[in-house]
Amino acid sequence: MATRLPKLVAFDLDYTLWDLWIDTHVAGPLHRNKNIVNEVLDKYNQSISFYKHVPQILHRLRTAGVIIAAASRTSAPTLARSALTLLLVPPMKGSEDGTIKAVEFFDQLEIYPGSKLTHFKKLHQKTGIPYSEMLFFDDEHRNKEVEQLGVTFCLVRNGLDDRTFERGLAEWRTRHPLETLED
Repeated sequence: MATRLPKLVAFDLDYTLWDLWIDTHVAGPLHRNKNIVNEVLDKYNQSISFYKHVPQILHRLRTAGVIIAAASRTSAPTLARSALTLLLVPPMKGSEDGTIKAVEFFDQLEIYPGSKLTHFKKLHQKTGIPYSEMLFFDDEHRNKEVEQLGVTFCLVRNGLDDRTFERGLAEWRTRHPLETLED
């Protein structure tokens, strides 16, 4: 069944959802220019925004009831959380709904320095979701280490887009096909 989704989808932040390292390219405090959608500015008016396809991917997962997590090893967790709190996500295509704060899409935030293994062990502990039902998108190949836990890893190049997202889902479905029930 091609529409089957994992129970939890996690995303790295830097160079996966936005095109910078929050801990080196941005200076706090962050602010929003009025109610501009998908843009937050830093102290020097450096822009932070999600890659083009990210908002609709977040809407798709939320609509499907998938748990969404951020798993970032940044050394600026407060700044990352601030960016997620201030970023306004446009409504789902064809929807009359208004904008939503990015942070409201995320059910779990594991944002702190250290191994992604720690991030996923905590996600498993907090949610009770098996590792086999988790899919992780990240731009750093070294974070593929989460696969030793049973998490499906998808390498992101040049930011998350629909094609990469579908590739990750396809890989997860290949590894975890539906079991056929016998009478």
